Amino acid sequence: MKTILIAGCGFVGSAAVALFRKAGWQVAALTRSEASAQAIAQESGIRAVACDIALPGAIEALNFSGFDAVLDCVSAGGGAEEYRRVYFEGAKNLLDALNPRLFLFTSSSSVYAQDDGSWVTEESEAEPTEGTGLALRSTEELVLSRGGMVARLTGIYGPGRSMLLRRFLEGSAMIEGEGSRHLNQIHRADAAAAAFFLLNHGSASGVFNVSDGDSPTQRDFYASLSEYFGRPLPSSGPADPQRRRVATDKRVSNAKLRSLGWAPAYPTFPDALRNDPELLARI
Repeated sequence: MKTILIAGCGFVGSAAVALFRKAGWQVAALTRSEASAQAIAQESGIRAVACDIALPGAIEALNFSGFDAVLDCVSAGGGAEEYRRVYFEGAKNLLDALNPRLFLFTSSSSVYAQDDGSWVTEESEAEPTEGTGLALRSTEELVLSRGGMVARLTGIYGPGRSMLLRRFLEGSAMIEGEGSRHLNQIHRADAAAAAFFLLNHGSASGVFNVSDGDSPTQRDFYASLSEYFGRPLPSSGPADPQRRRVATDKRVSNAKLRSLGWAPAYPTFPDALRNDPELLARI
């Protein structure tokens, strides 16, 4: 029986737990809080332990060993310092303590700073300008230098989580300027399925973009929602001054991952609205 440790069982990690268990893998999990660990253990029946993976010696103290694979899909809030602590130090400690044959780190397409609407592939320049993006790139380089893989996820949505859909339904959505900036998204189920696919492929290596590949403009995205719900298109206005991150403009290609045989179950957001009943029900 294959064994995997999933570090970070949030929105994507919890979905990955279910996929690996269904496939017959023996799964263990590390979470940030004791309450989360207890909830995961009770729901899925796996061994789940609260652990701050960024603390030196914390993983060794658990006496975990012998995993065939490690999926590092932790998440971090805050600024660059917290990003480096959680992502870089966490990945380093996992690699040092466990030295698995397979290691997959879920990064972000925010490492691409392109602002010209161009398509970006894994070969495109990835030189972020913000401290959080730089922390992710440092972690990517560490993982790749140790023989691991990197999955650059685009904006994750799914049941209970879609700010764009929520704002549209609440009537607070706004098209920024001409609405020409491109949006890149991935359904939670497809993000987890991509991680499962890569760790089961056998010969996958390097960096992979994980996106549905649709990349509509903001105006086209809201136009599709207007058509689906029979509601007016949101009004236009200036960019949100409270935006947490710099608004880049690129289209993220998933061609490399598709070339290995993976395909998203939800290739567009309207597909998810039609085929995932929980997406709308839990908004």
